[in-house]
Amino acid sequence: MLYIMRHGKTDWNLRHKLQGKTDIPLNDMGIKMAREAKERYKDVNFDICYCSPLMRARETAALVLDGRNIPVIIDDRLTEMGFGIYEGIENVFDKPECPVWTLFFEPEKYVAQDGAESLNDLIGRTKSFLEEIVYPGVGDGKDILIMGHGAMNSALIGQVRHTPVKDFWAEGIENCKLIKLI
Repeated sequence: MLYIMRHGKTDWNLRHKLQGKTDIPLNDMGIKMAREAKERYKDVNFDICYCSPLMRARETAALVLDGRNIPVIIDDRLTEMGFGIYEGIENVFDKPECPVWTLFFEPEKYVAQDGAESLNDLIGRTKSFLEEIVYPGVGDGKDILIMGHGAMNSALIGQVRHTPVKDFWAEGIENCKLIKLI
């Protein structure tokens, strides 16, 4: 089985700031969410957890898996999508003049600029992770948890479910909600 989860809330989530690769920790609400997820999913078997190197994902994995003997392996391919100079911008949903706005409303038309990562690059690195780690592991009967982020998790979902890029956000990646993919 393959499961994914998005990290708990951060102060930047509450302020509607683009986080991307900026390393923001969980806030008190995010810690509480992760502890609640630990209890909610305590009966779901995980043999291994692969995790983004960013603090918010690592903290969430540690809290959700606390007390369970489940290895957590950090993989850089699971880092959140980079937004370049736009990281830290608040309320991008209300700013159609910001190039990243297109990513959220017309992802098939998104053009990365100013140091941002392209969707093709994000999809490429998550595809290599799926092919090299996930599919062989699931094929061997492993129950895998991936602890990640909104855009990165959406890239994984799109590839596993063969979703067109225009529907990149269709799943709606909630914080600390477990999604079964395979």
